[in-house]
Amino acid sequence: MPGRNYSVEQKVAAGKKLDELGLALIQPGFPITGEKDRKVIRELATTTNAQIVALARAIRADIEAAIEADADVVEVIIPISDLQLEYSIGKPRNVILELAREAIDLATDHGAVPHLTLIDAFRTKPGHLKEVATRFDDVACVTLADTVGARTPSSVSDLLVTLSDDVNLSQLGVHFHDDMGVATANALAAYEAGVGKVDVSVASLGERAGNSALEEVVVSGVVEHDEPFGIAEDKLIPTCRSVLDILDETEATGPRKAILGSEVTEHESGIHTAAMLHEPSVFEPFDPHIFGGSRELLFGKGTGTAGASTLLSRAGIEPTEQRVEKFLELLADEGPMNEDDALALAQSARENL
Repeated sequence: MPGRNYSVEQKVAAGKKLDELGLALIQPGFPITGEKDRKVIRELATTTNAQIVALARAIRADIEAAIEADADVVEVIIPISDLQLEYSIGKPRNVILELAREAIDLATDHGAVPHLTLIDAFRTKPGHLKEVATRFDDVACVTLADTVGARTPSSVSDLLVTLSDDVNLSQLGVHFHDDMGVATANALAAYEAGVGKVDVSVASLGERAGNSALEEVVVSGVVEHDEPFGIAEDKLIPTCRSVLDILDETEATGPRKAILGSEVTEHESGIHTAAMLHEPSVFEPFDPHIFGGSRELLFGKGTGTAGASTLLSRAGIEPTEQRVEKFLELLADEGPMNEDDALALAQSARENL
């Protein structure tokens, strides 16, 4: 990402923190770019339960750098669309596929598990994708990349359905970018179609608009499908926030960022808080505590008589009309405040209500 230059220590610490979630794969770097990424991969490969993935082009030096870094998985990336082949690399598809085979065989010969990622796959004719999937059916995972973020859930589903006649979708992975704001939705559509792997990043960190957000995919999977994807649900929110702290990326999550934002589980509307004092699910899509988060009900000027009455009752005070009125005035003057503080306020003002 432009303007980012994470240190070895930051990347290692972030990788170890993510490993606590139970991720199957962690991809922390591109070894051919220098010793820094090789150090990160080498350290994580010996200290984590996840398989550590090294990126590599279909070039011998890239594969050797990944092997030297002790990567568990070497993810060979190749362009596949007509646009990428003509303008990015200037080689025909058959030559690229031959280079990919050589790279994959080299990784295998050195004891690594090869994966293959197809750049710009979602703008490639299905016939070419079927050819690659068939030609590389010995590869554990072939990932289709929506490299420029140009697809939506319907077109993702359509392509995968088309491929499913000839390709085992569980062998496929997907990689989305959020340029049109639908990377997480695309990931879920791919999961529903039957793919075996989805690339994600914390808070969508990645090139341009970023990638499918880890926390959004997991929470949506649990809410919609009762599927946490092998992730330790109760650690999700605190772990993602810790990773952002480690990487000095806390600005990546504004207060209204889905799942991780500080305000997304706060409620201040009088109608909302009055109901949620009795049943929180009335106005929230999921219980944040499931994912290691919390909710906060706020009371102040927006609080209504129903909410104030409930608070007084919980404070052990009979909620007469006069007391409710006086308590609403206190909340308006001293709020907004959370439930505990509102109850303490009621207790301290008991004699004057």
